[in-house]
Amino acid sequence: MSTATASPLTDPLAGDGSAETGLGAALSTALDGAHHRRRVAGRAAFPADGMLRDPALGLAEARVWTLRRLGEFVAAGFGQSIVPVERATPETQLQSLIDFETITYGDQSVAIKSGVQHGLFGGAIAGLGTAAQHERFLTDALQLRILGCFAMTERGHGSDVASLETTISYDADAGEFVVHSPHESSAKTYIGNAAADGHLATVFGQLIVDGVNQGVHCILVPLRDADGATLPGVTIGDNGHKGGLLGVDNGWIRFDHVRVPRDMLLDRFGSVRADGSYSSTIDNPNRRFFSMLGALVRGRICIGGGAAIAARVALSIATRYGERRTQFRHPHSDEESPLLDYLAHQRKLLPAIARAYALGFAQNELIDDYGRVSSDAAHDPRDQRALETLAAGLKALNTEFANATIQTCREACGGAGYMSENRLTQLRADTDVFATFEGDNTVLLQLVAKGVLTDYRDVWGGLDRLGLVQASARLVGGAVIERTGAGLLAERLVATARRKGDATAFYDRGWHAWMFEERERHSVDSLARRLRAADRDSFEQVNAMQD
Repeated sequence: MSTATASPLTDPLAGDGSAETGLGAALSTALDGAHHRRRVAGRAAFPADGMLRDPALGLAEARVWTLRRLGEFVAAGFGQSIVPVERATPETQLQSLIDFETITYGDQSVAIKSGVQHGLFGGAIAGLGTAAQHERFLTDALQLRILGCFAMTERGHGSDVASLETTISYDADAGEFVVHSPHESSAKTYIGNAAADGHLATVFGQLIVDGVNQGVHCILVPLRDADGATLPGVTIGDNGHKGGLLGVDNGWIRFDHVRVPRDMLLDRFGSVRADGSYSSTIDNPNRRFFSMLGALVRGRICIGGGAAIAARVALSIATRYGERRTQFRHPHSDEESPLLDYLAHQRKLLPAIARAYALGFAQNELIDDYGRVSSDAAHDPRDQRALETLAAGLKALNTEFANATIQTCREACGGAGYMSENRLTQLRADTDVFATFEGDNTVLLQLVAKGVLTDYRDVWGGLDRLGLVQASARLVGGAVIERTGAGLLAERLVATARRKGDATAFYDRGWHAWMFEERERHSVDSLARRLRAADRDSFEQVNAMQD
């Protein structure tokens, strides 16, 4: 089996130990944040031998290599922190994210294969299933003894999950569910692990009980037998060659009245008794739907974090190359100048490095929030909403940054950057789709806007004049307390900047913070007023708000 060995230029783990300079070690510690020891342990456990796939491997060979490589990570202890909700702690939840981050330093296909197997398939069982289902399936999924799929996306519906066409109908006489794809557009597609490896799938569809649609639920559906042959009623196809991630076997699945035992429904949020009666601890169908999706937010956080790691790998490669590559003789020397001596080259890389740190600090806050909220079964719904909004926004920002930055790094390395052995073209190909899966970036930013406007409505909606005055006082007071206690100390910084005069204040960080806050306030106020004046039932008017 062909593998590629990382060079000092392309190895993202090079220099991660005692050889680091004092400054380098301090920066690494700062970027790792509160989880420095956990991340150092992960990098130390990383099985580095043969870490990169030979780019010359064909599609079938790449898939075999990727599955074998994932097995090496599992043997090293990665991917084992996906636990049921009742056993979740901040530590287990954080570790599951850091495991994915660490795998991303190597081959992206392996990281996404792990994301499908552990984060999505295993995560759905852990987050949506019962204790009996955890006992029956979860450990085998994490240990790769059961290879699984996360079958949500359909040909006709991707972002619009509520409109999925697959049906999960309960047959009370037989005590079974019947899973069916009623139309061509109902086929599940782009499903990782489907084309070759998957034997079991978490399938999302409309739950029909006694003729009543109870909304989207999830059920476990066997796909293949022990010999790898597809089971009756299941049709699987291969999506074929993709623009990247060749090691992930994406495929499509259609179901023709496939019968599944009643105990295969992942029924944490809604269950069906043997007599055909439906029950749920959440009466409101919309809240039930979003509670189910909220339990799956880990995948979105992982993709954003993985994109950030890919961008850092590219920046590491390009910066090291810029230090070593010389071009044009210096006017006062017989030696040629390194690329990084040129300001134009610095402009390509240094602002991106600074932004990588900024996004890394933001990602640290996000994973802290996830650890706290997801491990607390009694958490405030507002905290869950804030977590989902932050996860959506950072996933969009991280993936957009990664795609743009990897291309910049490729150009910064000239012809060498175009050579497959130097990883940049492979990174660019593999991370391209990060902008699409786990939420299309355009849709995610609209979710962020919706979350911000919901918060705005909660503060201002339905208040009389006295209430507006009181809410304003609470809002301003709370903002000052937050800034002083935990954030930018913006009021003090702005005051200091103003004392320095206009010219100096322009470069002051407090002034920048204040301007960003003012821009945010103005944008939200303006959009809220436009929406209030619009006809909510008019597609044209609401659509115009996106401009």
